[in-house]
Amino acid sequence: MSNSRKMKIFLLLLLFLCEAQSRATSRPNFIVLIADDLGIGDPGCYGNKTLRTPSLDALAKGGVKLTQHLAASPLCTPSRASLMTGRYSIRSGKWHLGIHCHSKTDFCHHPLNHGFDYFHGLPVTNLRDCKPGQGTVFTSAIRLLVFIPLQVIAIALLTLAVLKWLGLCHVPPAVFFCLVFLAALILASLLCFLHYFRPLNCFLFRNYDITQQPLSYDNLTQRLTEDASQFIRRNAERPFLLVMSYLQVHTALFASKDFAGKSQHGIYGDAVEEMDWSVGQIMNVLEELSLANDTLIYFTSDQGAHVEEVSSRGEVHGGSNGIYKGGKANNWEGGIRVPGLLRWPGVLQAGLEIHEPTSNMDIFPTVVKLAGSPLPEDRIIDGRDLMPLLLGKRQRSEHEFLFHYCNFYLNAVRWHPPNSTSIWKAFFFTPKFTPEGANGCFPTHVCFCFGHFVTHHHPPLLFDLSKDPRERNPVSPTTEPRFQEILETMQRAVDRHAQTVQRVPNQLSLGNLLWKPWLQMCCSSFFSLSCQCDREKQDGRLSH
Repeated sequence: MSNSRKMKIFLLLLLFLCEAQSRATSRPNFIVLIADDLGIGDPGCYGNKTLRTPSLDALAKGGVKLTQHLAASPLCTPSRASLMTGRYSIRSGKWHLGIHCHSKTDFCHHPLNHGFDYFHGLPVTNLRDCKPGQGTVFTSAIRLLVFIPLQVIAIALLTLAVLKWLGLCHVPPAVFFCLVFLAALILASLLCFLHYFRPLNCFLFRNYDITQQPLSYDNLTQRLTEDASQFIRRNAERPFLLVMSYLQVHTALFASKDFAGKSQHGIYGDAVEEMDWSVGQIMNVLEELSLANDTLIYFTSDQGAHVEEVSSRGEVHGGSNGIYKGGKANNWEGGIRVPGLLRWPGVLQAGLEIHEPTSNMDIFPTVVKLAGSPLPEDRIIDGRDLMPLLLGKRQRSEHEFLFHYCNFYLNAVRWHPPNSTSIWKAFFFTPKFTPEGANGCFPTHVCFCFGHFVTHHHPPLLFDLSKDPRERNPVSPTTEPRFQEILETMQRAVDRHAQTVQRVPNQLSLGNLLWKPWLQMCCSSFFSLSCQCDREKQDGRLSH
């Protein structure tokens, strides 16, 4: 090859690198796509051979795939709070969804009061109870608070009646009346709860207005996808941030007619494939508007698949966590290792896989820095800017230690030592899977973090994930000569971390959990308790 030809090739490569560097320092658009309860074993790009996810696969092929991407919490709301703030949720106490604090007009938890300019979606959460025929998440509570008390009352009535008939004791009629009245009151309360829960808790918002109460799942993904597409079109001439928070694949599961019954995995598979279609629609809009090369897309799930999610008819409504143990609500790898896909054509290398530990907390500082804004200095930011790792400027994650919480209990700690390929993970306690040999806590629907539901470990249970990603074989002083040294190093990191965590208000207190009628949102007169409207159909116009 001639020297002149070599020089031309060199100049072209230099021009490409300069262009990539220039675009990496410009202000791109940001699209954050968050699935709900999607397992790392569900997308095709992470090894699934039977679910069709061509859009997610295209994201992975055209961008970067993170293979050790971790949710900051194994539960929906704290994980999402960490993603949005770049902080462990234990720091903010953000454990709930909601709308108001003190009055029906303060909208203290509303996205429009937290930096967003437009909102269309659910202000609370998606539950089985929101979709008729999908059962209830309150089965255990109803059994405890309704069926058991009714059984006790029935036994008491029968016993008193027999004693009175035998003449063994005198039972005033008022006693029978009070017991029957109490039973009627319990039954009436149950009927009211079952009748009114859906309209009072399952509704759609557009900005500050209720647009559909109760929520209808008919073509819901299409409606929200179309709204997201229109948002992109309205803001095509200026940098924008779009957060698309999918209801899928949290139960209640749903799919439109175009996808229902089309997958190999029932309604769960249908929902996954429809969500993948939605991702593809958003990518198509970017291509249509010539915005693809100016947009950083990030796709993830808020935590692992909910392995205990089985319908009353025995249908599996949870996804796959691949080779990993556990799932939603616990800190085994299946509960926190999630899909992590990033695409920015011309800036991020297509087809790159990164195996270093990363966190969904990293998205906040990454977006803030690319947007040209300073990080807040009045609080600790636990996330790290991903761009040096994504661009190859760093070969190792900036997270030497990561801390895994179960609610407000520190459950486990992860250590990726410098100059080592090992990734150590120490559990201070682990959930007791039930029934024995199961991969979850099926009687309670999720694993709990306290009391007799867990097994405490002294010394902590230690795994080397680089050799044992399935977490089947904990190491011991016999199999790992540095066992004690490793645990001591991790304990010192835990102690340093604990000194930075300050007490925050308990948002799971009784006062926060109790229903407050004066804060209840209702699109019609609340006193009629009808709370029914459908402005989604009436208002096709999308506005800020």
